[in-house]
Amino acid sequence: MFSLIKEDLKKIEQELFHEVSEANEYLNDPALHLLRAGGKRLRPAFALLSAKLGEYNYEKVKPLAMALELIHMATLVHDDVVDNSFLRRGLPTVKANWGNKISIHIGDRIFAKSLLLIDACKNSYVAKVLADVSVKMTTGEIQQLNSTNQISSSLKEYLVKIRRKTALLLSASCELGGVMANVSPEVIKALRIYGLYVGMAFQIIDDILDFTADEKVLGKPVGSDLRQGLITLPVLLALKNDKKNTLWNDLLNLSDDNSKIDRIIDEIKALGGISEAYSWAKNYIKKAVTAFNFVPNSPVKDTFIEIAEFIVARNY
Repeated sequence: MFSLIKEDLKKIEQELFHEVSEANEYLNDPALHLLRAGGKRLRPAFALLSAKLGEYNYEKVKPLAMALELIHMATLVHDDVVDNSFLRRGLPTVKANWGNKISIHIGDRIFAKSLLLIDACKNSYVAKVLADVSVKMTTGEIQQLNSTNQISSSLKEYLVKIRRKTALLLSASCELGGVMANVSPEVIKALRIYGLYVGMAFQIIDDILDFTADEKVLGKPVGSDLRQGLITLPVLLALKNDKKNTLWNDLLNLSDDNSKIDRIIDEIKALGGISEAYSWAKNYIKKAVTAFNFVPNSPVKDTFIEIAEFIVARNY
């Protein structure tokens, strides 16, 4: 999918290792740990691809692409502390290896380095958008904390939460890549909308995979969200169809017992929660692709559409 930016994305990967590396070995190992675990690098990829729609200059878009990934990385390190997660991408988390205190400081340090890169963009609009997105991301995370174990959460609350915690940064990645390449205002708007809808679908698919993925592929235990008391879209849609309140009662008496988690997952599937959630994700992808309708045909446009289709078809 990333053939158009393959070489530049490799450079970004190398630059990220250089940026995150620390002279102090005590800091270096935990700082590099998450990078070594890999990742989709979707945010820098979107920034590079969006810039391809305008006056592409790798050196100009590079600090933005790196800043986006570092913001994302910082949230992952902090999330693993909050969620008490010991596995990510099939490997021990920073928290698991170095504990909460180091994790918090490493997350803060990675985020601080993203601020230096944002400053290197020399664009006040980029700084404004990413500052606003960062505030809303933390709001989304706090909202998620406040809704833990609340099975009465509404669909609207869920959608607002995933928009803030996931979709807005992907939207900014698409929009700001175009901004750094002087793309027309009309295409900038299309990129922003595309990224938002793809981001909504991305998080919904993540929430589905928590119930359906192979644990080895997913890189963390299946049902992790349930174990943390997170009520995601498949659960909300299944509850809507739960006429006998069987699922509702099971969720009220939720425990970390594997057999009970497996039974609840089976109930969610039987009540149509998974299939309906897929329909929601596909609808968001359709909206994302529609936003690109007026953009002239090109290999870059084809790549954006291919990525959107991958988002909803992925199994990790």
